[in-house]
Amino acid sequence: MGFFSPFFICGEAMALYKLLESTLSGMGYELVEVEQLARGKLLRVFVDKQGGVNIDDCVLISDHLSRLLAVENIDYSRLEVSSPGLDRLLKKEADFLRFQGESVKLKLRVALQGQRNFVGILREVNNGILKLEVEGQLLDLELSNLEKARLVPKL
Repeated sequence: MGFFSPFFICGEAMALYKLLESTLSGMGYELVEVEQLARGKLLRVFVDKQGGVNIDDCVLISDHLSRLLAVENIDYSRLEVSSPGLDRLLKKEADFLRFQGESVKLKLRVALQGQRNFVGILREVNNGILKLEVEGQLLDLELSNLEKARLVPKL
């Protein structure tokens, strides 16, 4: 279960996502997000792995994906491969499970108690329900109601 950016509405984009996801998974990486900007000319791929991604990982992935995209005849002008950053986007239920105990910033599609934005500690995820601790209070939030969720960087 997860949610996607508007980029993933059409079937062609979903096929690209699945192609990249299966390829990166086979290389030992996780596809976090794909952005296609400037009418498809810029393709930005965010990847992660246990222990984090470094520049050598990005070079390896970029070289591999450049060849794959050429073979698959996918039109783009520039490919960027990057780590998801300290404020990593959380999309899939597995992301929320992985980062239990961490601080997160959430935006809901539909307000809860008159509020759409929350910052708190991710306590649990079970059956599509996220438990978020906000100022000592535990809130139950449906993953399907999340518009955006990011880790709060530890600085």
